[in-house]
Amino acid sequence: MPKLRTVAVVAGAALLARRAMRRRIRTSPLWPMPALEEPVSGRPRSRALRLLVTSREEVAEGVVRLRLEGRELPRWEPGAHLDLVLPSGLVRQYSLCGDPEDTSSYTVATRLVPDGRGGSREVHEQVREGMELEVRGPRNRFPLVEAESYVFVVGGIGITPVLPMLRALPDEVEWRLVYCGRDRASMPFVEDVEKLGRDRVTVVEGLPDLDALLAGAPEGAAVYCCGPEGLMAAMEERFPRVHLERFTPRTSGGDAFEVELRRSGRTLTVPADSTVLAAVRAELPDTLYSCEQGFCGTCQQRVLEGEVDHRDELLTDGERADSMLICVSRARGDRLVLDM
Repeated sequence: MPKLRTVAVVAGAALLARRAMRRRIRTSPLWPMPALEEPVSGRPRSRALRLLVTSREEVAEGVVRLRLEGRELPRWEPGAHLDLVLPSGLVRQYSLCGDPEDTSSYTVATRLVPDGRGGSREVHEQVREGMELEVRGPRNRFPLVEAESYVFVVGGIGITPVLPMLRALPDEVEWRLVYCGRDRASMPFVEDVEKLGRDRVTVVEGLPDLDALLAGAPEGAAVYCCGPEGLMAAMEERFPRVHLERFTPRTSGGDAFEVELRRSGRTLTVPADSTVLAAVRAELPDTLYSCEQGFCGTCQQRVLEGEVDHRDELLTDGERADSMLICVSRARGDRLVLDM
């Protein structure tokens, strides 16, 4: 190939490798990828699916993997997740960790959280092979962007959205993974990621020394983190542009404030340790809601007056101009007026 040989002579093998990497990404199902600064809409697909649980397997201590089968399922890209509607009606979000090219099944995994809000316990105790479950999505607010190099830092079950990313990256791309957990027995898919590149993977049992582990991170690398809130907060301090995946709200606390429900003619007080949703449902019990974590959009309401402290992980900047998710977001002041 004369042209490639000429480039190699002029620019060297390193430049060829970078160009080859870009070509491979651009011809993959991931292309085009959004730029780092581009917002990614997290709006869910409207179509709900009923899928059959064909496999339930414990892949680590306290971690169950589910295979959900259907026909001609919507395609997805690494970083995407599903809304899983549990038998009780609870809705929880789980990252897809299987093969994006498989349109006959989705694979998710969940860790048991004994003191959680009940979703993971229901998956572990009630979901069995042969059951049908409703799913919504997939949707992606944690996409893999095009970059020269990547740094991934995950904790425990946070490996699930990252695993398909690692599988999708071309061999020539430089990447590093720091995988943290209590111990290896509790870390799902640890053998899988080590097979993808043992020299690129650092497994940490216990608390990580992030400064030491990331001291040699390439400048300009795309940095991804998913895991416990403490780990993500520490990564945000070190890398302001880090890509994060959260499945719990940042916080529900704040100052007390008033909410006027304009159409209902009622004014409510939202305590510092409660939510707008809880206050509204005390007066209007038929108000729709689902995840209570700022992800699904069921509780979205129009804001007529007041400034909102947005704490959701779903709405776009345009949507936030005149609406809010009342399960997690609060007033940035002492009063809001909602079109309810």
